[in-house]
Amino acid sequence: MSDCIFCQLIAGRLPASKVYEDGQVLAFMDAGQVNPGHVIVAVKPHVPTIYSLSPELAAAVFMATVKVARAVKTSMQAEGLTLLQANEKAGWQTVAHFHIHVLPRHGNDGVAFTWPAKHPPREELERLAGLVRQGLT
Repeated sequence: MSDCIFCQLIAGRLPASKVYEDGQVLAFMDAGQVNPGHVIVAVKPHVPTIYSLSPELAAAVFMATVKVARAVKTSMQAEGLTLLQANEKAGWQTVAHFHIHVLPRHGNDGVAFTWPAKHPPREELERLAGLVRQGLT
């Protein structure tokens, strides 16, 4: 897609600081660099969200993410690592092209994430599990 910034990076129409590339995936430095060594691993074909990934492309992007994560952990001497994959506006996706953020982490690095656990009763968990199981069929 000509208006997709990741498609432009992948096609070489915009500059990218490439980290890894194979036939299906391109990993490049995030221009925003939340922490030094912040890499984006993106699929080459324009696939907007996780829902449209083929099994083969899903496997390829996650295998590349593992390679990049190991390299980021070592090269940035990270104390930890956060992977972020977002879908749709409500899920915090800002670029509608499937990608995974590989973010090296250090204690007190200023990165925050709110996780407001609700702790519903077991009966509610079972009800919700049933709904998701129905969605798998």
